[in-house]
Amino acid sequence: MKKKNMRLDNLTAYTMLIPIVVLLTIFVIIPFVYALIVSFYDWSFYQESKFVGWQNFVNVLNDPLFMKAVVTGLKFSLFVVPAQMILAFLFAHVIRSMGSKLSGFVKTSIYIPTIISGIIASIIFVFIFDYNAGLANVIVNWFGVENQAWLADVKTALPSIALPAIWLGFGITSLIMLAGLLDIPDSYYEAADLEGAGPWTKMIHITIPLLKNVVLYLLITGFTGAIQQFELSLVMTGGGPLNETTTPNLYIFNHFRNDVLVGHSIASALLLFVVLGSISAIIFKVLNSEKAVDG
Repeated sequence: MKKKNMRLDNLTAYTMLIPIVVLLTIFVIIPFVYALIVSFYDWSFYQESKFVGWQNFVNVLNDPLFMKAVVTGLKFSLFVVPAQMILAFLFAHVIRSMGSKLSGFVKTSIYIPTIISGIIASIIFVFIFDYNAGLANVIVNWFGVENQAWLADVKTALPSIALPAIWLGFGITSLIMLAGLLDIPDSYYEAADLEGAGPWTKMIHITIPLLKNVVLYLLITGFTGAIQQFELSLVMTGGGPLNETTTPNLYIFNHFRNDVLVGHSIASALLLFVVLGSISAIIFKVLNSEKAVDG
């Protein structure tokens, strides 16, 4: 009877997995395999395809603009992810200390930017960074600084498009961080209080270690999402000035839009996949995710 029930449970589990496996096969596995095949051809919508082997990958790796785009994506993620996580960590503590009604209002308010599209955010911040009447220049004028060409200067263009990226992801990052904080048992802090531990000691030895899995998740999603940023650089700067804000996805899009042959774009996307997988593996290796401690 026990073996029969076990077989029935296994059958139920496999049956529930079938829709996911089918969807993954249709929308992930088959397109990935097809893209891998296309990357070995001079594939075109308008002419007969020609097998070229690894030539598309060689062309991409020899293209200095691709390597610059990858470096730009990494620099952009370093602007966005640490700032976003530190601000979210601090703000999550503020929300935790609020009353239930006020915290509910604040959580709803900070989540609003998350549902705003990157295109709309780009347009908003283009006006903010406008040279003549933008809010950013109005603020720096108060401190006696002359108007800045925020989006046209190679020194300020990338940090300028990083600002709306931080704003867009701040709400959801704060709520995830808050969920992690609320999952930490109060008994740990009470025990620390009895030992005379201060706020800094409790943060270092209790809060941060028990948030490791949350931090891991946010780092993985944050870095992979930031490196793949597309809308902000497309709308706000078009990849300029001097390709300083051309992210990998914008590089791929420009080739797909302008090239007759698609193999170069597909090879670029697959190489970006390798870059993202490598970054994720490094983060996993460094943080070494663990099972959460039971309360």
